[in-house]
Amino acid sequence: MISTNLKLPCGAILKNRLVKSAMTERISNNRFEPTKGHELLYSDWSETGAGLLITGNVVVDREHLESAGNVCFDDENMLPKLRSWAEAGKKYNNHIWVQISHSGRQTNRFGTNRPLAPSEVQLKKLGLFGKPKAMTEKDIQDVIERFVKAARLAKEAGFTGVQIHSAHGYLLSQFLSPNTNKRTDRWGGSIENRSRLLLTIIREVRNVVGADFPISVKLNSADFQRGGFTEEESLEVVKMLDNEKIDLLEISGGTYEKLAFFIMNDENSELKESTRQREAYFIDFAKKIRTVSKLPLMITGGFRSYDFCNEVLTNGEVDLIGMARPFITNKEEISLFLKGELPTLKNLVFRTGLKQFEDAAEGGFYARQIIQFSKGKALKTNMSPLWCSMFLILYEFRKAMAKKLA
Repeated sequence: MISTNLKLPCGAILKNRLVKSAMTERISNNRFEPTKGHELLYSDWSETGAGLLITGNVVVDREHLESAGNVCFDDENMLPKLRSWAEAGKKYNNHIWVQISHSGRQTNRFGTNRPLAPSEVQLKKLGLFGKPKAMTEKDIQDVIERFVKAARLAKEAGFTGVQIHSAHGYLLSQFLSPNTNKRTDRWGGSIENRSRLLLTIIREVRNVVGADFPISVKLNSADFQRGGFTEEESLEVVKMLDNEKIDLLEISGGTYEKLAFFIMNDENSELKESTRQREAYFIDFAKKIRTVSKLPLMITGGFRSYDFCNEVLTNGEVDLIGMARPFITNKEEISLFLKGELPTLKNLVFRTGLKQFEDAAEGGFYARQIIQFSKGKALKTNMSPLWCSMFLILYEFRKAMAKKLA
């Protein structure tokens, strides 16, 4: 089943059901453009045979970066480099979609001390994030236009689709959450109002890219925080999305304050044993979505065995299998997995033994591997967990300073 194709509502066809989900690359140049490293990375990932590759965060506003190494789709002059990236990423008859995003309050201080957000609710983590400014109506309209422009540039460059990032605590996810959206105007309050920005962007993007260009949405199942975006609200948003002309819904979860993938990959977490035994982190929520929506569905996180991937696809629990870290730890073996010649992929758990550093260590480890790959180097597993826990902050600082001095 994993090797069968899938026709999306817009008419586009994916050659199989395996997807490389988004992972931040952090390797743009000082002008926020893609580099030869992007071409090398995505050429290699295309060669794995996966039917769809989704890029890491491509931001719509260079003042609101997820990482100092983000590419920003905001300038027609970078189209030649965007085209080279797109061509490298689809050379084996697969799709490559651009994940477009705005970081909102999750923009770190290396980018700006006063990020834009729905409301002035500060992210308090390691002192890295400034107090945000509540967005004006003009700010909101500007963000809509930026998402639309990024989608237009993606299509012009030859990418085969876009994913609108409304998960993981970034700006559109912030609008959805009552923890971070305290507005009393038409963009806040009820779940209908909190969903308005996401739905408006989807409609405006569709108007620009046309009916036959894939549009995906990445949505949290929940924020996993008290008073935050809940599963019940997520299902309400899914119902709204079911009436929009999107082609794929990817389900994930968590924010910078509560990293779902880290929690669920931890053997000591409170994850239900039945869910842990079934590998996929969000499979129970996927069943609930099937009762309210007919959208093509993908979940990312936890998939590691060939038999289980085929089981959930055959049962109709999901339409696509999303994987991220296996495209690092098992990059050379994905093609064997797709053929059923490799029954199980590695699940590498990277820990320091110090609770406050664990998520930073794991994030730093995988970030360093992607940077290694972009230079043509091989996987390197013998890295110091403590050094990896400090890597991202130091790397962000160096990249940010280099951009300011350029």
